[in-house]
Amino acid sequence: MAASIVKRVSRVKKLNVSHISARYKLLTGSRHFSTSKQWNKALVLGVYENESTDSIDFTGTARKFDEKADGKISQLLLTVKKPLKCGKTRTLHAVDPEFSSVLVTCIGKRGEGYDELETVDKGRESIRAAVAKAVLQLRELGENEIEVDSCGDTEASAEGCHLALFSYDDLKAEKSRKPAVRISCATRYSQDKNSMEKEWRKGAILAEGQNLSRRLMEMPANLLTPTKFAEIVKEQLADKCEVLVRDKDWAESMKMGSFLSVARGSVEPPVFLEIEYKGRHSDSPLALVGKGVTFDTGGISIKPSQGMDAMRGDMGGAACVAGSLLSVSKLQLPVHVKAFIPLCENMPSGSATKPGDVVTAMNGKTIQVDNTDAEGRLILADALCYSEQFNPSLILDMATLTGAIDVALGAGAAGVFTNSENMWNKLQKASVRSGDRVWRMPLFNHYTKKITECQLADLNNIGGSRSGGACTAAAFLKEFVNNKNWLHLDIAGVMSNSGDVAYLGKGMSGRPTRTVIEFINLMSKETNNR
Repeated sequence: MAASIVKRVSRVKKLNVSHISARYKLLTGSRHFSTSKQWNKALVLGVYENESTDSIDFTGTARKFDEKADGKISQLLLTVKKPLKCGKTRTLHAVDPEFSSVLVTCIGKRGEGYDELETVDKGRESIRAAVAKAVLQLRELGENEIEVDSCGDTEASAEGCHLALFSYDDLKAEKSRKPAVRISCATRYSQDKNSMEKEWRKGAILAEGQNLSRRLMEMPANLLTPTKFAEIVKEQLADKCEVLVRDKDWAESMKMGSFLSVARGSVEPPVFLEIEYKGRHSDSPLALVGKGVTFDTGGISIKPSQGMDAMRGDMGGAACVAGSLLSVSKLQLPVHVKAFIPLCENMPSGSATKPGDVVTAMNGKTIQVDNTDAEGRLILADALCYSEQFNPSLILDMATLTGAIDVALGAGAAGVFTNSENMWNKLQKASVRSGDRVWRMPLFNHYTKKITECQLADLNNIGGSRSGGACTAAAFLKEFVNNKNWLHLDIAGVMSNSGDVAYLGKGMSGRPTRTVIEFINLMSKETNNR
């Protein structure tokens, strides 16, 4: 992946892998809750934006709680003559004996929905951001048990809470870690508690999938080798999925010369993960493919040293595939999914692939490798070819592939290249619901010509110039796909978060895991309704 997307992040000291695994075995983002600890209980309530200084526009839960508290909430809020705006909060104390703190958060204007220009559901996004800010503020106050208002969308509320409270501090001293917080939905005033709890659980599971992706992306590369990635994923998914861990000999027998050419420079052996989730039987499963470069130096075409530590996250595509499958399996979606994850390091050494070398992919096409830092497309090429053997109904691949997509879209959206208008429409619909946006990019023959005009081989792994780099990378991948329903997601621009998404902290983002889960959910509903 090009160096232009590298961002500076903090370093961590080297620790023993088995020691880390023993401390945080499952790596899902959950914390250990002590039974002897003193728990301080707090409540988050939602209000809508209202210009009036004489009344408060409460959510249903907030209104009923205010009535129970003899109107104390509304009285205190009206004492301050400045109405709450979207995303702003008020923290109240001594309102109710059950709660040491009651935090009121403004979730925006009542009735907000799809914004065509922003291509998001503004109502859902405002809820996620508002409750996220609320629970973080309460954690800073020392509150460690929080009931949260559903705010009219229980799933979105749960997502915002659980995503906001994620932190990767497993390698820090105990005193430096974020404190554990218990989160639950304030269902006490609901007439349909079972339905609300079901939606809350779904939102929590969606967040759990993304948090697994974030945790994998954050782990230092010395602790998350290809072998260790496979072990963690197998442990996480073993209950609901079949996980096959393929070795270098298997890859050689499959003639995956393109994949293996990237792994040549590292002492860490390559691994090819094949995962199957069978929520229903199908002869044409959905195929997911994720780029799994657990550390990317650029190889012989080495990257600048500044910010190279962020390249531990260059397996973001693989992490998002794993996170998606975790949520899909926990939600027990009635769908058949096959996933394919090529894992390796891209390192310089005496055995590494050199610029100008020619390698042969699984489908027999030869590739002139003029830039060893354009390695993601090389490992994906063989994974895409292999996925075709299972007659998939569609193929969706994810990869932190190019710095060019970061230049084009920044952190605003993941770039999508597809040969199917129908698949694009479904993915875009899924992104509206998740709030994690996607944007369609061109797959013109114009870009294909840039990589097929090659001196030594059938294809060149770069386009000959810096222009349209994300598009020429997608055009390269297209040479290894026959499926008529193919989506390539270039997620390099959304790899990390530096304040762009209000309910994600700084660091690796795990995007667009929830969009992919929603997409799979839409596809499962369509298939089962036929």
